[in-house]
Amino acid sequence: MPYLIVTYDKPGHEHVRDRTRAAHFAFLEANVHKVIAGGGFLNEAATSIIGGMMIIDVDSRAEAQAFIEQDPFTHAELFERVEITRWRPAFFEFKRVQPDQLTKKSTS
Repeated sequence: MPYLIVTYDKPGHEHVRDRTRAAHFAFLEANVHKVIAGGGFLNEAATSIIGGMMIIDVDSRAEAQAFIEQDPFTHAELFERVEITRWRPAFFEFKRVQPDQLTKKSTS
């Protein structure tokens, strides 16, 4: 089932994000089979990333929590706040989808 993970960086922690970015992307590449979508939030001037979101396909909220806890950004204490919410897809890639079309359950 899809979960949306939204993260908000601590103010003034761009250096932490920059220092940890390669490890964060390596973590996501190693877990790409769980990642439906993801990306960073830009400030209004589009000069820095201030947080981000991921939609992942896991079996439970506990698994979603474990996923973000393993992220190198979490270990580096980048985040001021993290929100985890179940997500029900309705539109994806510019078209209407059924909720099970974006999860591993639909391919089993």
